[in-house]
Amino acid sequence: MLVKTFQAASMPEALRMVKSELGPDAMILSTKKEKVGGIFGFFCRQVYRVTAAIDPVRKAPVAAPVAQPAYREPPPRERTAREEMESSMLAPLARELKDLREKVESLTRREEESRAEVRPFVAVDGGDSDGGLNLKNIPRADLEDIKKLLLATLAKSNEGEARDVQWPIIGENVSRSPRSGDELLPENSPLARELAASGISTDLIRKIIDTLNALPLQNDNQSLKGRLVETLGRLIKFAGTLKLKKNSPRIIALVGPTGVGKTTTTAKLAAMYALNKGNRVALITMDIFRVGAIEQLKTYSRIMGIPLEVASTPKELEKAVDRHSACDLIVIDTAGRSHKDKEKLDEMKNFLENKIPVEVYLCLSATTKDLELKEILNRFKIFQVSKVVFTKIDECESFGNMVNLLMKDNLQIAYFTTGQRVPEDIEIATPAKLADMIFHEGAE
Repeated sequence: MLVKTFQAASMPEALRMVKSELGPDAMILSTKKEKVGGIFGFFCRQVYRVTAAIDPVRKAPVAAPVAQPAYREPPPRERTAREEMESSMLAPLARELKDLREKVESLTRREEESRAEVRPFVAVDGGDSDGGLNLKNIPRADLEDIKKLLLATLAKSNEGEARDVQWPIIGENVSRSPRSGDELLPENSPLARELAASGISTDLIRKIIDTLNALPLQNDNQSLKGRLVETLGRLIKFAGTLKLKKNSPRIIALVGPTGVGKTTTTAKLAAMYALNKGNRVALITMDIFRVGAIEQLKTYSRIMGIPLEVASTPKELEKAVDRHSACDLIVIDTAGRSHKDKEKLDEMKNFLENKIPVEVYLCLSATTKDLELKEILNRFKIFQVSKVVFTKIDECESFGNMVNLLMKDNLQIAYFTTGQRVPEDIEIATPAKLADMIFHEGAE
């Protein structure tokens, strides 16, 4: 690891020097303000020293050109589930178009025959031989309108077939066909297989497919992805943007098992609202057990220019909150606790049970397996969890475990964290983001 100390007249200038030389992935190890120069303590000047480090391998400096390996023909690419989905929809759509063409031609022939016989109306009892069209007592003017409508629909469908779209378009022909709903998204459809591959349980896949099929079309060109996003929005609770109070601070305490990234998430939340949104934010840490936890938050608080309090007792926590009652948001970092250590969990529960109106956010790692997620949630329910934050999205390959937990336990999801950078790698959880992660679009 490369460690280097930078000196500047101001903290922002020193941080710019760190970023310029070591890059945006550099980790701040320590900051210090001191006086240098002068004679016998007079005429000295104040400087800031920042010590930062970076892994030379991750920094990726410019290296000498490396000979490129000889080109090899790539192996045949297997079709993705999405491509299979598009292909599976072409066959029923082609049948729809074929039936429609036959009906248009038949209708035209019937009209010509009726004109040849000079009859003002077409009267056929019990349907006709071209596919069951019932033309009994239909005026010629109405027949002309029907023919125009069918021809226009046919032309529109042909245009839809010719377009190269990323997601299948659910147009008027498909959505209004009496048999298209089952063909579009059966329980063994490519979409269902994609959901299963992400780890979503079979009963929830069935619920997602049934809900999606029952949704009314927003418009004739609404994509399948758009309908999936709408479905997730109906089946999962998303907290949305954090609404701050006018006359008192919103107080959030982050709890969770060890190693899920609560301290970094605490700093990200504080930076999101202090730096990006300009709100008044204060930090409080109860993590007095882990080596370096307080120093880590102190570094973040100095860089962001926001206050940090350390509370080792419930009374100290109450006083710290009272001192920052003028803030818009107070974020409390707690010590990580194993979900199997009931004694420590009860101790922290007593710590948070006071007159302070604290909202408890449970931090969970997206890399945790289904059964363990369920066990962790059951143990941390003693804190009356308000919302969930899923961390380490960037380290995860599939996200069905999150969907399973959120849907089965009716939980509200607030944020996703996607890396170590503060405050960039945190975002508000949305149905669109969750759909992208399931289909590996922008999830990394």
